[in-house]
Amino acid sequence: MNNWFSSWRAAVRIARRDAWRYKGRSFLVLAMIALPILGVSAADLTLRTSELSTGEQLTRSLGAADARIVDPDYGGVPILQHPVEENSMPVGDYENKPWPKGRTDVSASFPPGSTALTDSSGAGKVRTAHGILQTEIRELKAADPMARGIMALQDGRFPEKADEVAATTHFLASSGLGIGSTVAARGLDREYRIVGSYELPDDLKADQLNALPGAFLDPLGKALEAAGMPGAGRSTTHLLALPRSADAEGFTWNMVKAANAKGVMVISRAVVLDPPADSDVPLFQQEGWGAYEDSAAAQAAALAAAGTVVGLAMLEICLLAGPAFAVGARRSRRQLGLVGANGGDRRHIRAIVLAGGLVIGVAAAVVGTVLGLLLAFALQPVLEDYMGKRFGAFDVRPLELIGIGLLAVLTGLLAAVVPAVTASRQTVLASLTGRRGVRRSSRVLPVVGLVAVLLGAVIALYGSVYSDRFIIVAGGSALAELGVVAMTPALVGLFGRTGRWLPLSPRLALRDAVRNRGRTAPAVAAVLAAVAGTVAVATYQASDDAQQRAAYEARLPHGAVSVMVGEGGGRDVPAVRDAVQRNLPVDVRADVDRIVVGKASCGMYDDNKGCGRHEVVIPVANRCPLWVYTPDGSDPADKYTKAERRKLAQDWRCSETPSMPSTESGLVVADAGLLKVLAIQDPAAEKALAEGKVVSFSRPMVDAGGKLGIRLITDPAKADEAVAKGQEAPGRVTSFDAYQVAPGTESYGVAGIVPPATAKAAGITTVPFGAYFSTDRMPSTEQRQKLDDELSKTGAGAELHVEEGFVSETSIVLLSLTVFAGLITIGAAGIATGLAQADAEADLKTLAAVGAPPRVRRTLSGFQCGVVAVMGVLLGSAAGVLPAIGLRLTERRQQMNWYEQALDLGGMMDMPHVPIIIPWGTLAALLVAVPLGAALLAALVTRSRGAVARRAAT
Repeated sequence: MNNWFSSWRAAVRIARRDAWRYKGRSFLVLAMIALPILGVSAADLTLRTSELSTGEQLTRSLGAADARIVDPDYGGVPILQHPVEENSMPVGDYENKPWPKGRTDVSASFPPGSTALTDSSGAGKVRTAHGILQTEIRELKAADPMARGIMALQDGRFPEKADEVAATTHFLASSGLGIGSTVAARGLDREYRIVGSYELPDDLKADQLNALPGAFLDPLGKALEAAGMPGAGRSTTHLLALPRSADAEGFTWNMVKAANAKGVMVISRAVVLDPPADSDVPLFQQEGWGAYEDSAAAQAAALAAAGTVVGLAMLEICLLAGPAFAVGARRSRRQLGLVGANGGDRRHIRAIVLAGGLVIGVAAAVVGTVLGLLLAFALQPVLEDYMGKRFGAFDVRPLELIGIGLLAVLTGLLAAVVPAVTASRQTVLASLTGRRGVRRSSRVLPVVGLVAVLLGAVIALYGSVYSDRFIIVAGGSALAELGVVAMTPALVGLFGRTGRWLPLSPRLALRDAVRNRGRTAPAVAAVLAAVAGTVAVATYQASDDAQQRAAYEARLPHGAVSVMVGEGGGRDVPAVRDAVQRNLPVDVRADVDRIVVGKASCGMYDDNKGCGRHEVVIPVANRCPLWVYTPDGSDPADKYTKAERRKLAQDWRCSETPSMPSTESGLVVADAGLLKVLAIQDPAAEKALAEGKVVSFSRPMVDAGGKLGIRLITDPAKADEAVAKGQEAPGRVTSFDAYQVAPGTESYGVAGIVPPATAKAAGITTVPFGAYFSTDRMPSTEQRQKLDDELSKTGAGAELHVEEGFVSETSIVLLSLTVFAGLITIGAAGIATGLAQADAEADLKTLAAVGAPPRVRRTLSGFQCGVVAVMGVLLGSAAGVLPAIGLRLTERRQQMNWYEQALDLGGMMDMPHVPIIIPWGTLAALLVAVPLGAALLAALVTRSRGAVARRAAT
């Protein structure tokens, strides 16, 4: 035991001295190992810090209160609730009955002696220094100790009077206001003074005003109601504090269930901190409900993914660091030979080289962990601002950091294993004389690699053709890639046969790479792994991008603009139309109105009293048989076989439905100018509009006699009840002469156009809705910003859309992947080149001694780097395409299965389009630009002249 300890202590001392002597090589290996450790440790610290504890989450939602009382709007009906989440359902069977609805008296559930604090939220349009800003308005006495922790005060104070408000820091930045400024809501003459700024820890980007209870929302609601405008959408909960006593347990689960019996939902601090058993939760006993926990399979998949990433990172480090240890062992071969000459055996040689890996690994662990901690601490404010929420307390978990550090030590030891074995096998005479001897490459490793490639390809092919499980394709592709890595030394030898046709410098570089496969093959394998992953992801992303492009549905012709205002009875529409006309390069403008039933101030989909709706009456003969109502409530598709359902799914009565309707029925009131903006060239349609006919773009809406019916529904509740019973909705029906446009005409969500004179003659009320515009050219960013600013000043809830066509979101991903692969390639090739220069110094001195020009040294270095990069990129590109194609084929089969199932059930789905696209631009950048850049960089940083040394005595 003592002998073993002494020998390892001596080995560590020798390794430490050797590492300090060759600082450049040691720093290179240390950086390769420490950088991933830095990233992993920083990610671990950031993740743990961002994960709020249960207590921190409760502080942000409940403050210092014991519970939050919530009215689920079930009208006081007893409920069942989730103990932790805000999920609930009424007790009873409501399958064939109306769902309970109505307010509940929550105060009846307050325990005796408790203190309640009202927390109300609504929304309003607030006037700012720039115009109008949609803002959340929260009425909560934030200065009360019970609310401490919900809002974090930044400057000033919370409101203490009815005419004071506090504002979030994001609101102040967006509005151009500050503490001391006054603010008022649109429709409300009353002004409020801003007395403080705060932030919501869970939403740093929230635009919110805080006022005292009843000070803002009540006056605003009354003002909006008087103006006939929609209210602020107020919702109210109550924070509750129980009386304190020595044996207080908080708001217990039994108390929660008692409140549930009164129709009230409770979020209790005590219950969230100590949830009841699933068997004691009535909600979990209902069919279709259960505890919301990740399945064991999901957890296993997550662990497998994490293990795969860690394993690949270690493989990458070992591939790059291993040759550095090998070169270091060769440069120290005389020292190792002296150890053998003085009685040291092979295990002592192995111990010295392994100790080098241990020393570098420990140093990398310390440096990487310390830098990771500093990086996580420094980046926390930046990440908080980017993610829009505050993290919890800085969470350092020593065991996890120690585990990450041990990973660095293990990586260093693994990287030194092969060089240690190789050095120990060298004879003492060869070590002392500096002769390397002749070593044959292993014949077993390429065979194993070839078998792995074939087996992995078969598994991936099976997964993509016969299975729907992505993991099979991914596993087969990974096995095939590892097989290519194992074959790399043999493949490097095959590349060497092309050297006979090359000039002197590239021929020398290729011969050196082939002769020293121990350092060339790992570097090529590292480049291969990085490029293969990049090509696989790039191919998948490019294919998915093509799929999204094909599935994109334009809302307008390219460059066209639409603006719609569905609220306020259209009073703001003229100003909105003129604003667009002034700020954008408009060519043709087409104003559109919409049909209203009831009060003219009713908005779209408005269910307020006095507001109705309209719909197009679909003739019985044109109704899709798969959608008709049945008296017994059964699915009408059940009457048909699978073949009949598939046939009906292709029937024009079922397939021709307008996409993205612009109004509740798809009808708009406009003239022929709308046809020009929508790029519909149909003279017959223009003539029909001139004659007062309705133009229809949907065949099911027009009957055999060329008539289109519009039903005006004054009581939507009665209409819904009648429809639920399979009856026609009550309401006045007006028929119009209609012109049916040819099937297949793209109308961009417009189902039909009603001439204004025709609507007026039929006694149908219309209000301004918006306008469509065609443009001379695509609006610029500056024009859009000016228009947005002017629209905000109008105060209208305008929905503006500029049709820019499909915008790819993966281009930045492909660019990032290309840059990443390029950096890895250049880094690996540069490392291999530096090692080659250190390893082949004698050859370079010999070239200088025999009169080789100085530029040979520079060009040789460049070609050495380029050779490694070219081999790695070529092999990686070939290996990376396989998994991407396999995954796309699997996805195609999966979507086709869903499509077939939808057809069998009578569903409406388009044929899935899952293309396979090779990103030739990315491949060209990798195949040409990256190796060329690596070669030029290596040539530029290499000195042309090297010192000529005397030949060592042998």
